Amino acid sequence: MKIGFIGLGNVGGKLAGSLLRNGHEVVVRDLNDDLVLAFERLGAARANSPRDLAAKVDIIITCLPSPAASAAVAEGADGFLQVLRPGQVWLEMSTTDHTEVLRLGERVAARGGMMMDCPVSGGCHRADTGNIAIFAGGSRDAFETVFPILATMGRRILHTGPLGTASRLKVVTNYLCTVHLAALAEALTVCKVADMDMNTAYEAIRISSGNSFVHETESQVILNGSRDINFTMDLVIKDVGLFDQLAQDHNVPLEISPLVLNIFKDGQARYGPREHSPNIIRRLEEPCGVKVLGQGFPAEMVDDEPEEPGYEVVPKR
Repeated sequence: MKIGFIGLGNVGGKLAGSLLRNGHEVVVRDLNDDLVLAFERLGAARANSPRDLAAKVDIIITCLPSPAASAAVAEGADGFLQVLRPGQVWLEMSTTDHTEVLRLGERVAARGGMMMDCPVSGGCHRADTGNIAIFAGGSRDAFETVFPILATMGRRILHTGPLGTASRLKVVTNYLCTVHLAALAEALTVCKVADMDMNTAYEAIRISSGNSFVHETESQVILNGSRDINFTMDLVIKDVGLFDQLAQDHNVPLEISPLVLNIFKDGQARYGPREHSPNIIRRLEEPCGVKVLGQGFPAEMVDDEPEEPGYEVVPKR
């Protein structure tokens, strides 16, 4: 099957790279022509528009920064819905609003196509090696059709249920990631101000009940000083905002989520929307007059696990 990939940014570019690395025929589209040229050098073909891409492929994959961006490539003047064929599949791998997924899914079904929302989780370093986790929402038939493609891009593949369920679960997991990051910013700053050895503090958290995936990744780039996890303040606000809206829609009286959302809105106001999200720790470093650093930590995360074929994760019943 020929695959079209729209969105070659921090995550999308790595997912598309896994497809090319594993021998798939890929057509790419991005507003950044330098990214498209780089993929052409790796053997991908170019599409001049989303519509042009859809006419050339069997499966369309999008990995874009916002629901509006996804809607634009699907429904815009050169959108791919205009030429979507019966049996064609759209994998929406963006972190997006599940209500938009359902709305667009109806338009795909009306043309005889199949849509799945397939957001990823695990960080850019795991997307780069094909070891990232993928949530997949949609019919079982669609899931089985695209599973070989998903298993090329990711390792742990979870069929979450009907269309839209994957997007809801993704904003839940991103919310938890953000809570952990905000808490780690406080914990690490307290360790620094209390004159603890930061390398020892890192290991104490890592081997304890206070550990998390976020600590094992984002704390390292915090302690390095790069704070580069390929994720930015504006994306945090988008994702936590989607989670917060989901809770409001179901009348859940949250307390932590609004607080965390306001923390990152303040961080964005201070440092800009494209500031690295781990630099939320600056809100604490600056009034305390410290820089929270350790020794020997990497400037960016690299996945040291070998690339392995993906497999389906089956929930316990």
